[in-house]
Amino acid sequence: MKRLLIVIVAAAALWSGYWFVGASGARTAFDRWFQARQAEGWQAEYADFALRGYPNRFDATWRDLQLADPASGLALDLPLFQILALSYRPNHVIAVWPHDMLIATPTDKVSLQSERLRASLRLKAGTALELERAVLDGDALRLTGDTSGALQDLHLAAQRTGETSYRLGAEATDLTPPAPMLRNLVGTDALPEVMQLARLDAEVTFDKPWDRTALESARPQPRHIDLSNLKAIWGVMEFQATGALDIDGSGRASGKLDVQAVNWREMLAIAAKSGAIPEGAAQAAETMLGMGANASGNPNSLDIALTLKDGKMFLGFVPLGPAPIFRLR
Repeated sequence: MKRLLIVIVAAAALWSGYWFVGASGARTAFDRWFQARQAEGWQAEYADFALRGYPNRFDATWRDLQLADPASGLALDLPLFQILALSYRPNHVIAVWPHDMLIATPTDKVSLQSERLRASLRLKAGTALELERAVLDGDALRLTGDTSGALQDLHLAAQRTGETSYRLGAEATDLTPPAPMLRNLVGTDALPEVMQLARLDAEVTFDKPWDRTALESARPQPRHIDLSNLKAIWGVMEFQATGALDIDGSGRASGKLDVQAVNWREMLAIAAKSGAIPEGAAQAAETMLGMGANASGNPNSLDIALTLKDGKMFLGFVPLGPAPIFRLR
C-alpha cells in the first residue's frame, strides 16, 4: 500500500510538472506571437490574458482583444476570445468567439452577433502549425453596420488531402445576403431576401499550405478547384454546378462548369435586369438555351456547360461577361 501511494504521488508530481511546463511554453509562445505582430506594425493588444485548466486542459482566454493587420486592412475587436485544448492533446484546439464582435475591412465596419460561433482545429505537430482538419459551426449569425446580412445555420469544414490540397465543405441555411450584394446580383425586387440553402463541396489546391503564416503574412491562394457540388436554392430558382477550374497568379479562372438550372429563364431575366449580363447577350443566350431545354423534354430545366477563360465567362459561344476573381485577401 505504501509503495502504491508513492507511485500515485510520483505520477501526480510528474503530471503536474508536465502541465506547468506546457502552460509556461504556451504562454511564452503566445507572448512571442503578439510581440512579433507588433514588430510588423500590427495592432495586437489585449486588456487581460489568463491560462488555466490544470490538470487536464490548457485554456487560454483573452479579454478586450484587438487585432489589426495593416497589410490586409482587416481588424477584429473581440470582448472575449478563447483557445481551448486538452493538455494531453495540445495540437487539437477549440476556438471560441464572443457573441458580439466588431470586424473592420478597408471598405466596411460591421458588428457580428451570434448565438454560437466556435471552431475545432487539428494541427500538425511542429512550429509551423499546419492545418490538418477544421470544423466551424455558427448559429443565428447577424451582420449589422455599413453592411447587413444574416444566416440561421453555418457549417464549414476542411480536411487536408495533400501537401497543399484540402477538401472543403460549406452549408448555410436561411441566408440573407448583404443588401448591396443583393442589389448588384438581382436588383431590388426580383428574388426574396432570404436564400433557403447554399452548399459547397470541393477540393482545392493552394500555392502553399495553410499554417501560421496564413494569419501572420499572406493567405494561401487557390490554384486548382475540383468542384464536386455547388448548390443554391433561392426562391423559385434552384442551381447546381460541378466542374474543374485552374487559377492563375492573378486569380483568373480557366475551365468548364457543368450547370443544372431549374427555372432558368427567371435566372437569365434576373441577371439581365441587374446588369450582370448584357441585354443582347441575355437574349441570344435565351434563344440558344431554349432550344436545348425544349429538346430535353423539360423546358424549365436546363443542363449547360459554362466556360471560363481569360477572366471571362462564355455560354457556348455567347460571352456572359467577366468571371469572378478567385483571390483571398
